[in-house]
Amino acid sequence: MSIDIEKSLKELAALGVDMYHKDFLLTWEKSDKELKAVFTIAELLKEMHAKNIDTSMFRTGLAVSNFRDNSTRTRFSFASACNLLGLAVQDLDEGKSQIAHGETVRETANMISFLTEVVGIRDDMFIGKGHTYQKEVADALDDGFKQGVLNQRPAVVNLQCDLDHPTQTMADMLFIKNHFGGFENLKGKKIAMTWAYSPSYGKPLSVPQGVITLMTRYGMNVELAYPKGYDLQPETMKIAEKHAKASGGSFKVSNSMESAFKDADIVYPKSWGSFQVMERRTALLEKGDHPGLKELEKECLAENAKHMDWECNDKMMALTKGGEALYQHCLPADITDVSCKHGEVSAKVFEKYRIATYKEAGFKPFVIAAMITACTKKNPAQVLGDLYKAAQKRVL
Repeated sequence: MSIDIEKSLKELAALGVDMYHKDFLLTWEKSDKELKAVFTIAELLKEMHAKNIDTSMFRTGLAVSNFRDNSTRTRFSFASACNLLGLAVQDLDEGKSQIAHGETVRETANMISFLTEVVGIRDDMFIGKGHTYQKEVADALDDGFKQGVLNQRPAVVNLQCDLDHPTQTMADMLFIKNHFGGFENLKGKKIAMTWAYSPSYGKPLSVPQGVITLMTRYGMNVELAYPKGYDLQPETMKIAEKHAKASGGSFKVSNSMESAFKDADIVYPKSWGSFQVMERRTALLEKGDHPGLKELEKECLAENAKHMDWECNDKMMALTKGGEALYQHCLPADITDVSCKHGEVSAKVFEKYRIATYKEAGFKPFVIAAMITACTKKNPAQVLGDLYKAAQKRVL
């Protein structure tokens, strides 16, 4: 779905938001206008890229990539986004840095930021740790800039933490928006955010938490479903309730995948470890209790195995609106008889929507680039407008 670049530039300017020298950590910390600005910038960058227009708004500068967990899509999306804007990417490998020798977060944050414009951080594995670490880095950068250590204050972008995965869920939302023909068409649409069986345990809670807290802002009817005991963090549930009430949508919690899928326009079946399990896991890791971790894994896999029927398959999809709900996933999905014996989704259902999930993921580089643009440029509309008018070819 292409956009009118000139019209979108005017809409962006009219929003009048100021995110300069701010970070993008949690979607619920941002106003509706700020989210709209990031969405608009993302679509502008995507359209300009499609039209072969150069969007390099930095002549020099580093983008530091700090992944404390494994990643494919988000890692390459961050690198692509930074390259799109003209930044060079440098990975912070903590095993090869002085962090291993006791260097503090405050010191590391400043040492990597002398010529840096953005720091992207993924720290999603431990409850109570990821968002806290990102805030600690941000506070250190505030101090470094204030004290004259840094010429510029780099933006910090959350590439996934224990609370939220904003780059993923905003990419999901842009895909949904384009699929249904506009944000105005999302009111009343039902999305089923459900747990699904996986032969592994301990997957982060941030995707379902990000989905319920973001989609409820757009008047959607969000039903969160999971087996008893697979709760999310309570604060995110409260935020989802608040957003649903404000937007005129709804937020419902059930312990039935069938209930969530019934008449749904969108389904998002995704495995995660329960809040209580993730708390226990974090405590064991802090103690270095490896026997305890093995016992926890054994216990959790046994519990997961009780819920193998939580699979997105033809039977479940038949319950959705017209039997044709849009299937979404952050990827990689656990595909039954493909990547595992029993998984989150049947091979037939996944194959039907495989290209759609790839397109969904394709919005992520532009969302990340938009976050960087919004947080590092005083007037993004003018910067993008100048690049559009210059019309320099990205590829000759």
